Amino acid sequence: MGKGERMVRFDRDLQIESYRFEGIMQTFPNHFHEYYVIGFIESGQRRMSCKNKEYDIGPGDLIFFNPLDNHSCEPIDHQPMDYRCLNINTDIMRRVTEEITGEDYLPSFASPVAYSSGHAPLLKKLHQMIMDEISDFEKEETFYFLFQQLIQEYASETREAECRVVKQEIEDVCDFLKVHYAEPVTLDDLARIANMNKYSLLRSFTRFKGITPYRYLQTIRVGEAKKLLEQNVKPLDAAIETGFVDQSHFSRFFMEFIGLTPGQYREIFIKGESAVNKNM
Repeated sequence: MGKGERMVRFDRDLQIESYRFEGIMQTFPNHFHEYYVIGFIESGQRRMSCKNKEYDIGPGDLIFFNPLDNHSCEPIDHQPMDYRCLNINTDIMRRVTEEITGEDYLPSFASPVAYSSGHAPLLKKLHQMIMDEISDFEKEETFYFLFQQLIQEYASETREAECRVVKQEIEDVCDFLKVHYAEPVTLDDLARIANMNKYSLLRSFTRFKGITPYRYLQTIRVGEAKKLLEQNVKPLDAAIETGFVDQSHFSRFFMEFIGLTPGQYREIFIKGESAVNKNM
């Protein structure tokens, strides 16, 4: 892995995270987030898979991940990537959407990529204000103007109707994993809950969720570990409390999914500092 810089801000005014990865060569495996991700490529090219479709993305392209959209990416031609993104949890997105549209719903971005989007400069402006820790009227104004444009052009109402047609057996497995993520889980357990044999479970789960049951479980564990780290829990304790077999196992998955080590992520919150830089 080549050298790179990774920076994070948490904006307490807007209650969103702002990431910047510069000169990053890392490949990110198939995973998902429980929050929205809206980002753009500044330089470099990536081959991205989202919901089992592939996209080649480059400078000026916007990226949208709805909560639970499975995705992965890798560099093209060994080019490093400069990437910026905002992470928005569903409560904040619902509130902002209602303020903008007057309707209470969660937007769903229809496509994960908007090529050569004219909204990239405004997203970059907002991202830079957050990274510079600006706290004034202009930042919030930019935030609302940007999201009004993104929701109007790229989003529709949430895919609740689509979710209802997913097999109930798979939803039962997901519910089990969300509750029992910190416990030892076996494929036999999940197959029994779904009332399927193990192969049928793997095939059906991956078909409906776009990610394997194991990756789904590890993503839930990483998400819960993030919450603990934000509360100043030590990485080792966070690993144990979220079901990882050891700290090394935890650190590997956390780095793969988040792009930061657990210690780096924890530092953002315990020191009140807004950036984590690491040369790799």
